[in-house]
This record gives sequence, structure tokens and C-alpha cells, in this order.
Amino acid sequence: MSESNLQEEQEPLKAEYEENPEAARVTLTATGEEGDDSRACSVDIGRAIHEAELHEGAGGPGTGACSGDLLLGALAACSQLTAQAVAENFGLDVDVGVEASGDLDLRGTMGVAEDVPVGFQDIRLEVTVEGDVDEETRAALQQYTERYCVVYQTLAEPSALETEWTFRTDGDGAD
Repeated sequence: MSESNLQEEQEPLKAEYEENPEAARVTLTATGEEGDDSRACSVDIGRAIHEAELHEGAGGPGTGACSGDLLLGALAACSQLTAQAVAENFGLDVDVGVEASGDLDLRGTMGVAEDVPVGFQDIRLEVTVEGDVDEETRAALQQYTERYCVVYQTLAEPSALETEWTFRTDGDGAD
């Protein structure tokens, strides 16, 4: 998509969101369902299905993406797309590359050490921009990419998380 096309497509959306803030509110949903193996599942995001499995360090087969891979993938994808969109809106002719990596101590998720947190202890995002960009534009590209990247902001400033559990028995559908 060329620079003018992105701006042309975003302009009526921005106008609609300013006039009608409720139009800007969307709910994204992902559904996980157990597969043939209890150490793997399918994640349906409505437009695609992704396979996930336990990390091999937690007893999984080690042949596919674990949940941490998918989280880092979401961060990399969102950062990449946001940086590309910001660069296009700035009129920059650049190539953007993103790598997300994170450190886990599996003792936490395995219940081996109670003092070890469950989850990533450190997450790193490396963004490489190739092209002629002056110092001021570099700073703005970084600032706006980080500001408008949904996944980046969600990880940097976690939102509320609520859970609801439903237990069912095989015979009656609800219990």
C-alpha cells in the first residue's frame, strides 16, 4: 500500500472515530481448544488458526510454537506493522525489521521454585530501520511506533485482566 493510500484509507476512519467514539471500540477474540494431544492446542482468531504447544522445557514436544513464542510474535508483528504505517505516514522510503526476544525461567511455570516468577522476566524489542532518516525523524518514528503499537503498550502498561471459569460435567452441559 502506498503512502497516500494508507493516509486516504485512515482519514475517513479517523473522522468517524472522532465523531462517533463507539465506532472505534472493537473486541478481538481468540479461542483455544485442546487438540489430539493434551500438550497442544489450536488457537482460532477468527481469520486464522494457529497451533500451539507446551514448550519442550515444560514437557511439550518442542516441534511448534509455545505460548511465549506467540506472545513475542504478536509483539514483533504489531511493532513491525505500526513502524511501517508510521514510516508510510511520514513519507519515508525505509525497510523495517523487528525481532522480539524474551527470557523465561521455567522453574516458575513448573512450580519448582516459588520465588521465581511465572512469565517473562525480560523482553527485548530490536527494531532495525534501513534507509535515509534524519535524527529528528528517527526519534519521532520510534516515539510514535511505541506509542501506537497495541501489543507494546499492553505489555508496557498492562490492562485489567479478568477471568471467568465454567465447569461442566459430560452429561448436562453445565455445572
